Amino acid sequence: MKALKWLLGIVAGVILILVVYLTVFFDLNSFKPQIVDAVKEQTGREFVIENDLSWSFFPSLGINLGGISLSNPENFSPATFVEIKEAVANVELMPLFSQEVEIAMLSLDGLTLNMVTKKDGTSSLDGLAGDKAETKSTPDETSSDSPSSVKLQSLQIGGVSITNTTINLIDEVNNSKQVFSLNSLTLGEFSLGNAAAFAYDFSAQMPDMTVNSNGEGQLTVSKDLAKVTIDGFTINTDVDGESIPNKKVSTQLVTDINVALDSQNLQVAITKLSAMDINATGDIKVNYGSKIPRINVQMDFGDIDLDKMMPPASEKSDEAASETVASTEPAKEPDLSALKTIDLTIGMTVKSIKVSNLLTQDWNMKATVKDGIANLSDFSANLYEGSITAKAKLDGRQKVASYNFEKSLSGVQFRPLFKDAADIDLISGSANFNIKGSGKSLIPDNLKKNLIANGDFTIADGSLYGVNIPQMIRSAQDKLKGDLSAQNKEELKTDFTSLTGSYSLKNAVFTNPDLAMASPLIRLAGKGSANIDSQTVDYKLTTSVVGSLAGQGGDDALAGVDIPLTITGSMQDPKFGIDTSALFDAKLKGETDKLKDSLFKKLGGF
Repeated sequence: MKALKWLLGIVAGVILILVVYLTVFFDLNSFKPQIVDAVKEQTGREFVIENDLSWSFFPSLGINLGGISLSNPENFSPATFVEIKEAVANVELMPLFSQEVEIAMLSLDGLTLNMVTKKDGTSSLDGLAGDKAETKSTPDETSSDSPSSVKLQSLQIGGVSITNTTINLIDEVNNSKQVFSLNSLTLGEFSLGNAAAFAYDFSAQMPDMTVNSNGEGQLTVSKDLAKVTIDGFTINTDVDGESIPNKKVSTQLVTDINVALDSQNLQVAITKLSAMDINATGDIKVNYGSKIPRINVQMDFGDIDLDKMMPPASEKSDEAASETVASTEPAKEPDLSALKTIDLTIGMTVKSIKVSNLLTQDWNMKATVKDGIANLSDFSANLYEGSITAKAKLDGRQKVASYNFEKSLSGVQFRPLFKDAADIDLISGSANFNIKGSGKSLIPDNLKKNLIANGDFTIADGSLYGVNIPQMIRSAQDKLKGDLSAQNKEELKTDFTSLTGSYSLKNAVFTNPDLAMASPLIRLAGKGSANIDSQTVDYKLTTSVVGSLAGQGGDDALAGVDIPLTITGSMQDPKFGIDTSALFDAKLKGETDKLKDSLFKKLGGF
């Protein structure tokens, strides 16, 4: 026991002698010139320490710094690169002997960083590393007593305070300035294994927008330093700017973050994400131990109205005009090499999405990006009383990307779909639609030219709008009888029980060779094409009357005669008509055949 007392007395005496020496005989400020000269020799910059350096010893060991600045290169404005108003670090002295670190307070106030890029390409960072920065350490220089090999018995921090930190990014090339301000960052009393409250307040001023953000949460670091968790991390952000939808966006994110440093795994559980009336939850998992981090994302969204995020029509037209000017430059294939550096698996559900007045519901999507290939393995959604499914793959491993896809519609009501999507009132009915396609190149003009696709469709119990085929036939019949003034004001609509066909797409031309339509009064067959580039239609239909156009017991002069119809013009405003010359030829041929039959009978069958 006496030996222990003597030992403690000796330790206390050594500490007392050290304190007296440092405070009375050792002048810390006498080293300021050497520190300034060493920094100048290393960086070539002016280094200034305005305030006196001071020690604190009891109950904590600390040093106070203030009035520190490092200059920018000559002829740069602002002249200073870094300024620090005050920095304080206090460490409890006695626990250090037991490998226990107790920091009474860490504080930093008034740090300003001015990063300048001049027109000649030079920047504030040039020359900072010095010649010695190029010297590489050898394995022999690595000591077994490196800090990473020291294990702390405990770590306690009384508090951390960072205030009034500003980063100015000045770009003289583009004549722009961005200001990032960390107004405050605070951490409460912290110790390993226990949660500590933290909060921040951040703002940014950029040429086209301003950002204000604040947040708070609970930070926990495990005693073995292997795990870091942030619970209840709440981030509120406001973004203002002319280029922002509605000129302002407010968002809130509430999340829990878990980092396993030993297994190099990160998990982010999003319990709330809200922005512009969009609400979501989700889960993000990242394994960052491999050369290419593996990322797994699952997001679940509510209702999304993209129309509310679109700029007004006048702004859209201005953007379109600017895009037209830009399009005079030769188009280039997009660089998709970044896909090779991504290992991403994503799953997503959406309650509904509205875009360009087109409404889809109950989205379910699964996709991957790996080894340069983006693969949409599964997609489904409900669409206008029916459903849509799709698969697609984009291969970005070559300079010119290639792609393929499959898509199916089932039970979709065509009339409201076309009306909402393109304001076209052309056809109604319950539709089944299938398409498969592939192509190369993502240049817009090449997308049309290189796409090769084929498929089929079936539409049941519908109508063709803009044309009343029975009425057109009756009008033609009246004209055949000599009544050229016959008119009919019936609704321009042709009902049918089924409409089927197949199609192909090549060189931007959509071709349908086998259209077939059945209705109570007529049968219709057709073939033709539509040019996607010019948005024009060239289509021929052949109609035959199978029932009385005049009602039960009626007599149709055109019964049994094939009636040729045409559809021409633009896709937005197609023109329907009757090929009257072909119609008269068919009628004349029919009358000639009847005359031949009558003559054969009268001549006894010769």
